[in-house]
This record gives sequence, C-alpha cells and structure tokens, in this order.
Amino acid sequence: MTTVVLAALFVAPLGLLTSGPAAAMAEDLPRLRAAMLASGTVNWEISTIKAQEFDRKNGFELVVQNYADNGATRVAFEGGEADTMVADWIWVAKQRAAGKDYVFIPYSRAVGGLVVSDDSGIKALPDLAGKKIGIAGGPLDKSWLILRAYAKQQHGMDLAAETEQVFGSPPLIFKSALSGETAGAINFWHFLAKMKAKGMHELISVADAAAALELDPDTPLLGYVLKGEYAATHPDIVRGLYKASRAAKDLLRHDNEVWEGLRDKMNAADDAEFMALRDGYRAGIPSGKPIDEAAADRFLRLMAELGGTELVGKATSLPNGLFLHLE
Repeated sequence: MTTVVLAALFVAPLGLLTSGPAAAMAEDLPRLRAAMLASGTVNWEISTIKAQEFDRKNGFELVVQNYADNGATRVAFEGGEADTMVADWIWVAKQRAAGKDYVFIPYSRAVGGLVVSDDSGIKALPDLAGKKIGIAGGPLDKSWLILRAYAKQQHGMDLAAETEQVFGSPPLIFKSALSGETAGAINFWHFLAKMKAKGMHELISVADAAAALELDPDTPLLGYVLKGEYAATHPDIVRGLYKASRAAKDLLRHDNEVWEGLRDKMNAADDAEFMALRDGYRAGIPSGKPIDEAAADRFLRLMAELGGTELVGKATSLPNGLFLHLE
C-alpha cells in the first residue's frame, strides 16, 4: 500500500484573529472543517467565502486545512480529520457503491478539452492520427475517455489505437504541448486556459463531445463531498455551505474587482492568462438547476464501459442518494 506523507498547513479562520464581540460570535458558530488542495482553483472560491464572510452569514465557520495533493485531502476526509473536501462525483459514486455513505454538493462543471497549436494545421480529430497526444490525469482521465467515445461516434476513429499517448502531470503536459513535443493536449481546465492564452486553441471541448454523446454538459463534475451521517445530523451547516458557495460564485461571476484580490493565488504569468483563468472559472459555474440524474446515469455507464472497475468500482449505474438536493 502506498504511504501518503501529509504536509498539512492549518490556516486559522478569519475572525479567530480578532477580539471582542466579533470573535465571540465566531466562536459560537459551528465549524465545518474543509480539507483542500493548497494550490487548487477551489481556493479562489474558498478565499472569497472567507473574505466576504459568506460562511458566517450562513451560520457556520469554515476552517480550511490545506494539503499538498488530492490523495492527502481524501485521507484526511476519510479518516475523520475533515468534514468535507472537493472531488469528482464519479469517485463519490465508486465509494458509495462500495458501501460508504458519501454525498455530493455541486461545485463546478469546468471540464477540459483537446487543444492544438494555432499553426498546427490540425482541423479535426482524424488529423491527429499517428501523432502524439499529451494527457494529464492518466489513462482513466474522464476527459480522455469522453473524447475517445466521441471520436468513435463521430469519426469511426479509435483515438487510443491511432494516436500515441503521453501521460504526465498537468505542468508537464502544459510544457510539452507549448514546446511542440505533442501535437495535441488534454489538460485540466485551468492549464488549458493558460495554453489558449499562449497560442493554442480548442479542437474539441469535452462539453461539446458530451453533448454529442447525449450527455448533459451542465452536470457538475466536481463538488463538495460529505459523509451522509454528517449531512443528516448537520443539515443547517450543509445548507449553509451550499448557500455560501453560491454567494461566492455569484460575486465571482459578476464582479471583476474581486478577482484582483485573487490574482496572487492564480499563478497567472500575465494579463492574458489572468483573464483566461477568470473567464474559464466563470464558464464552469453550474447553473444551479437540479441535476439531471438520468443524464448522470448515462455518463456513469459510459465511464464504466470505457474505464472499467478501476475507475468506477461496482458503480455501474447511478447510486441512489448521491446528489444532495438543497434548493
């Protein structure tokens, strides 16, 4: 079994550094412990929640525990060191099918796509035949699986067999694509935003591919994960988290000024990258409509077909009760 070395940095919640009535009010609020990826884009929302006190305004105190990688956040959550974390719902479905009562609150529908250089001459997926594609996330990356299904449906192309795949970390895929080592790249959405700002463009988005496959591109892939028992015994906190998240999203959607305060966290090399990241985040904000569970079930069945039990475990259909309905 792989040993995960945790390097946790506890961040004292705003308000605990004050004194007087404000501090007393903060101490009286129930706390929600969140295990978060230190460098993740979710921190833009979390920072906004804290700065605007959307947590306190919704009756709880969000306590953030930062970790170095996603594996560490899952260890903290599963071990009871945290009450919530962010993950994709396919993973939650896998855990739920294995008997773990985990539930999901939508956070983001931002997904990737396949990008190529503006001067590559590549116009469609078949033009990638015989060429290298860089892929972040490994062979079971959900964007890669969806694009494989799309290529087969639309072009009769076996994308895995007819191209050479180079799997690597998001930064490595970013660099190899920009240097021309790969003809195309599939990366996490925020790296793709930077790549587009540096002379690349989207050949096909995962959202468009999903729509062609009769999936619902509005289904949020990422969300806050909680244990069912916690959600049942702390309904006000869970609803407060949802409302705080929506309030932060509404502000980030409409207010350009608030983004200036996040600039240092965004690791943008220049204004073009900054605006691409801002616009990409906004494009990934879920509509807030109830999740189409029939469409989610179709998505999960496709993932099971392409990714097998390694990806979905026993979750070959949508487990009941996975999505929390808080509207």
